[in-house]
Amino acid sequence: MSIALAVAALFLGFFTLARTGGSEGSEEAAGAGGGTAQVLELELGTMKLVPDSLVAPEGAVTIRVHNGDAIAHNLSVAGEKTPDLQAGESFELELGDLAAGEYPMLCDIPGHNEAGMNGVLVVGSGSSSESTGSMDMAGSDHLHGYNSAEEMQTAMDERAMRFLTEPKSAFGGGLLAPEILADGTKRFVVTAAITDWEVEPGKVVQAYTYNGVVPGPAINVEVGDKVQVLLKNELPAGTVIHWHGIRVPNAMDGVPPFTQPAVMPGEEFLYEFEALEPAVGIYHSHNGAKQVLDGLFAAITIGQMATPPELIAMGFASEPDQSINMVLNDAGVIGLTLNGKSFPATEPYTAKVGDTVLVHYYNEGLMAHPMHLHQPIGWIIAKDGKELLQPIPGDTFNVAPGERYTVLYKMIDAGVWAWHCHILTHAERDDGMFGMVTAFVIEEA
Repeated sequence: MSIALAVAALFLGFFTLARTGGSEGSEEAAGAGGGTAQVLELELGTMKLVPDSLVAPEGAVTIRVHNGDAIAHNLSVAGEKTPDLQAGESFELELGDLAAGEYPMLCDIPGHNEAGMNGVLVVGSGSSSESTGSMDMAGSDHLHGYNSAEEMQTAMDERAMRFLTEPKSAFGGGLLAPEILADGTKRFVVTAAITDWEVEPGKVVQAYTYNGVVPGPAINVEVGDKVQVLLKNELPAGTVIHWHGIRVPNAMDGVPPFTQPAVMPGEEFLYEFEALEPAVGIYHSHNGAKQVLDGLFAAITIGQMATPPELIAMGFASEPDQSINMVLNDAGVIGLTLNGKSFPATEPYTAKVGDTVLVHYYNEGLMAHPMHLHQPIGWIIAKDGKELLQPIPGDTFNVAPGERYTVLYKMIDAGVWAWHCHILTHAERDDGMFGMVTAFVIEEA
């Protein structure tokens, strides 16, 4: 079976989610002009609005919004928007007098609307609770606006097939080659700039990049190497590089104003340190969260991770057949992505039965992501770059912001295996797969 046909077989049978609408809830309150305002209740949940449909008569409408999730969300409707609400915060969003009609509701933090954090406010003549179209008597839209199950499934399958049929744009994260100086120092040049970056087919964002890609190019050196990294800043704002998880001198830690001044637009800064110990780290800005969330991150490793003897005895190779850096994100202009790409633009991976594959998971987002490869069982061999005394098996690995997990997989069964974040609203929405999904194609040896 060809890779294309194998992936097609996977995506024509992949998992489907159902999202249910909520019940109405409202009260009346005095409006600003002395009239009566309709006050509706809405909760911001984990990538969903609860309820996802609200009903009100014509006139003044206020929505009392509460964030019941662990991360920040907002609500945008009818040209008005709440502030970004932190966990547990509430806000009364006054919409004023609204004419009859339907008004989309959504969280406009990048990636949240796409993950399913949207709904509709129905005002006026269409505001009864009568069921229409695909709505049942309980008010649940099982077909998400499609006219039939067949129409809905066709739309979902067509979106999945884009993973095969549409050309892929440039991927980030490739290995950065150093210049070797006369004394053996490995010198790398990294340029920070704003670049047009295609997150998914047809969706181009203004990303913060190292050397024009997201993630930036990976750096790998060996223990004992002397390292120089020249940062050139072509951004419109100051920036720095922090070496997350890497032991460096304090003056090289990249935290303005404590360890250095920010590198201002048009300036350069030379980072110098010795690679003192094995590490799995990430280099990123430490001059405002937006820069990292918008793409200013990349992997750095020192040395090579050894396969534990216990796994060698189980048939794992002493040296992996391939290594993969998988950087997770969920916010900024990059949004819900794997290595800077959202399905169907994500990169497919290939291996052969019997191969040993090493994966470094990195989380550069705002929330934890449980990463799941559909077979085989993986083994955690290191946490934050430190080898474990005993490997830990699992099929889902929850990677919190800033964490790194190193996992070994031995590919034992041929086929196409989905690979995704198991917060399902990070991997599917009403029109099918999106976001943090890719696939591993395992071929016969």
